[in-house]
Amino acid sequence: MAKQPESDSFMDMFGRFGRDLKVPNVDVEAILAHHRKNLEALEKSARAGAAGATSLLSRQRELLQDTLREIADMAQSYRAPGNPQELMTKQTEFARKSFEAALKNAGEVAELARKSGTESIEILRARIKEAMEEIRAGYGQK
Repeated sequence: MAKQPESDSFMDMFGRFGRDLKVPNVDVEAILAHHRKNLEALEKSARAGAAGATSLLSRQRELLQDTLREIADMAQSYRAPGNPQELMTKQTEFARKSFEAALKNAGEVAELARKSGTESIEILRARIKEAMEEIRAGYGQK
């Protein structure tokens, strides 16, 4: 029984495929380098997105803790006996402060999310631009 050759590497099979089709010399290393850069850009983009999500969640947790602290403070102030007018004034003031804080916090959270998304997209946009330049340069060599 004849001994079969050991399996070829992907690179060997890819090169043989190109020769069999009579395709002009293919720079396998250049192709692999191109795709390696694509994967690195995707990884950087994912890391940027994850970092943004982490900071967003952290900030939301801080905002929730602040809100709960304010509610606890308000509850303490209700224990003190007072006239109904004074109680109504405190409730109105708390409602106003809560509304203003909610608007400010929502704006801050939206800005954090926008920054995170923009950073992640910019990484991919830069890689796409670089890849297009590589392709143009490749066609210019022929």
